[in-house]
Amino acid sequence: MNKDKIWLSLPHMGGGELKYIQQALDTNWVAPVGMNLTKFEEAIETYLGCGHVAVLNSGTAAIHLGLLLLGVVAGDEVICQTMTFAASANPILYLGATPIFIDSELETWNLCPVALEEAIMDRMANGKKPKVIVAVDLYGVPYKKDEVRAIADKYGIPILEDSAESLGSSYYGKKCGTFGDVSVLSFNGSKIITTSGGGALVTKSKELKEKAIFWATQSKEAALHYQHQELGYNYRMSNVSAGIGRGQMEVLKEHVTLRRNVHEFYVTLFKACQGVTVFSVPNAHYFSNYWLTTILVHPELTNGIKREDVSKALLANNIESRPLMKPLHLQPVFEKHFYYGRGNAAALFDGGLCLPSSSNLTTDEQRSIKKVFQELFSLA
Repeated sequence: MNKDKIWLSLPHMGGGELKYIQQALDTNWVAPVGMNLTKFEEAIETYLGCGHVAVLNSGTAAIHLGLLLLGVVAGDEVICQTMTFAASANPILYLGATPIFIDSELETWNLCPVALEEAIMDRMANGKKPKVIVAVDLYGVPYKKDEVRAIADKYGIPILEDSAESLGSSYYGKKCGTFGDVSVLSFNGSKIITTSGGGALVTKSKELKEKAIFWATQSKEAALHYQHQELGYNYRMSNVSAGIGRGQMEVLKEHVTLRRNVHEFYVTLFKACQGVTVFSVPNAHYFSNYWLTTILVHPELTNGIKREDVSKALLANNIESRPLMKPLHLQPVFEKHFYYGRGNAAALFDGGLCLPSSSNLTTDEQRSIKKVFQELFSLA
């Protein structure tokens, strides 16, 4: 990795991870079993304040098992937010189900309640009641939890809450990752905390957690020989990775504070720039970890400077940036599936950019970023 480059979102070790990794090595528990798994799960459960957690080898695996727990089978239709990473929808296809994509609303950039209800009503009119709603907390900003839940309950459809990017965020003081009928977290290398790769499934009961772990460990029955009555998966997190996770949980609150400080750096930087909007929560009831700080560039207010011009200027100075998530209904692998909305997600994609947001972004790196924007937009 180029140490001179300013990256979008780097892992940030706290220093306590090594003792748990060493513990796994010393006790020879280097498999997907061991004390670190139990303690990591307990730490997450304590942090969230409710729920039962099963740690897995990826957030994608958690979505897959979450859909299974909610009864999704081949032929079902599953509603999914269109502005999200492909991992939110890929497991729908793994199961032979069909994704139905829903547009963003413009306050949180997440699942639009109006388009959601329109889609449910239309699918039901066509004889296909959706089986599950996949709702995402994009870039760490909570979706409209109350409005989406009201619609879900009205039609009797469970929610899979994809909080892969929002560990540390909350809505009305309640932690993201606790609002779904099942919920998902991610610990990929770029996330707010990391286990190098990994994820977690949050369930409402111990029985559902145990069922998920059963499936995640190849559905091995309690027998002396290998006995399998159900299809299983190799999805359990390793005890070594869970040791990293235990150390990362010790610095999670600090990482949230640091990411929010980076967001405030950008808010202050662009305060006098009418043509750039920093994406922020709509009101005080939403609390975001600001996993990634994102901006919208408005060329009509920037003398024609576009999102692409900003990205090129950053790249010329060895600074990484990235366009917003390309809506899934515009992706070749998903474009044949139904989409409901008014083009909000596509418009956001056209003008949006993710900026370096690491919790270990240094003061010198912030100065370098600031200099690029000062020169590009003639900021003071």
